[in-house]
Amino acid sequence: MSLDHRLPDELEELRRTVEAFAHDVVAPQIGSYYEQHAFPYDIVRQMGQMGLFGLPFPEEYGGMGGDYLALGIALEELARVDSSVAITLEAGVSLGAMPVYRFGTEEQKREWLPKLCAGELLGAFGLTEPDGGSDAGATRTTAVRDGDDWVINGSKCFITNSGTDITGLVTVTAVTGRKADGSPEISAIIVPAGTPGFTVAAPYSKVGWNASDTRELSFSDVRVPAGNLLGEEGRGYAQFLRILDEGRIAIAALATGLAQGCVDESVRYAKERRAFGRPIGANQAIQFKLADMEMRAHTSRLAWRDAASRLVHGEPFKKEAALAKLYSSTIAVDNAREATQIHGGYGFMNEYPVARMWRDAKILEIGEGTSEVQRMLIARELGV
Repeated sequence: MSLDHRLPDELEELRRTVEAFAHDVVAPQIGSYYEQHAFPYDIVRQMGQMGLFGLPFPEEYGGMGGDYLALGIALEELARVDSSVAITLEAGVSLGAMPVYRFGTEEQKREWLPKLCAGELLGAFGLTEPDGGSDAGATRTTAVRDGDDWVINGSKCFITNSGTDITGLVTVTAVTGRKADGSPEISAIIVPAGTPGFTVAAPYSKVGWNASDTRELSFSDVRVPAGNLLGEEGRGYAQFLRILDEGRIAIAALATGLAQGCVDESVRYAKERRAFGRPIGANQAIQFKLADMEMRAHTSRLAWRDAASRLVHGEPFKKEAALAKLYSSTIAVDNAREATQIHGGYGFMNEYPVARMWRDAKILEIGEGTSEVQRMLIARELGV
């Protein structure tokens, strides 16, 4: 018996729909947004109308009734054309809406998920801090109970979707107490956009992902109702570990899309570009590069789909998610470098998509767990 990796009809239809949207709507205009460091509100609005932000959520909350495999399919197809649009979707779903769905009360779900699923609002996840980086347990942001409120003080950095005109909430991790051994108890708290004392800095000047929104946040005596606690008090650390495990599958799908996009653009260019009297694709050196690039993208796709399938079926998936994220981000950088080399001088020009892909690739080895952290997780799962 052989494994069948073909997509079911409904997922293949989704893939084709998003592929057409990426090529017909995103590709013609995203370069302008990218160079202007502008957020593509119109594109995001259309993605919301397509139901992409609601893909893995139940219909009762305004979702499409799909799962993480469906989300990954959409992310891969978008990232084949542009990663800024893809990361806006990934962060909006995996980091913005998913914590509310996984850990929220029924009231919180009813309040936030319909608009998040429709793309009318974006959610963000305030985890990383300036002095923390990969050490998420070193959270310094605090939340203290004062009557019926939480009072939050601290700062977060590198937070995606946190300062757009349609950002609705940021879920913030904060120290809410101490355990018997003195270690911090971390909780997650919903902070609506516009809450007094919640300040969103100007967008970062970034190397890549220039059409996505990334900012630093600060909290100065920010008061929110006690009912804004997300999940159990003191369980925030465990909650965001689960969210990051799932998010790594989504990032792996996005990275696979970028890697495949590098293949797409390089094959097209190799057929059109002529040197020494023939297309450069006729040269074995170029053919071998293209073959290796396709091999990497294909293997990466199998890895993230395996992790997603395990998640969907309720099986352990932590190791497979880390493997997929580590491998896909590594080969995305490899493929972007080779695509730029195949394009020669034109690969260094921003008018060519591979230049954008080259700039976008590196962050995939850093965001949602660095490659070093993934290796630590994999080794831990192996029992060493």
